[in-house]
Amino acid sequence: MTKSRKAKVPGTPENWESELLGADDASVEKAGADVNASVDKALGLQMISIRLDKELISILKAIASLRGVGYQPLIRDVLHRFANAESKQILLENAEDLLKSAKDGSSDKDCECDQKCA
Repeated sequence: MTKSRKAKVPGTPENWESELLGADDASVEKAGADVNASVDKALGLQMISIRLDKELISILKAIASLRGVGYQPLIRDVLHRFANAESKQILLENAEDLLKSAKDGSSDKDCECDQKCA
């Protein structure tokens, strides 16, 4: 009696992308806590806990699904975008205030910052 063998699927990028390779349970292994900690450290990630309303989570999960990403990476991306945009806005507002002060001939005493303005 001979055993039947599955035909070997070539290890091409197309076969990986189409999930002919690597998509079955035998191809995966859950990473241990030490691996997760190493990945977090390498990527500069820190676990936090945050409470969000259920409707917002549902919306974020739907968006993530449509974008083909997980909802937690999507939330991280949303927070990055907000922080970058808000930082730029604050810098622009401060620059506008400094320029206005310079045009008005305001003295350093009028500056609201802790550092001496140029």
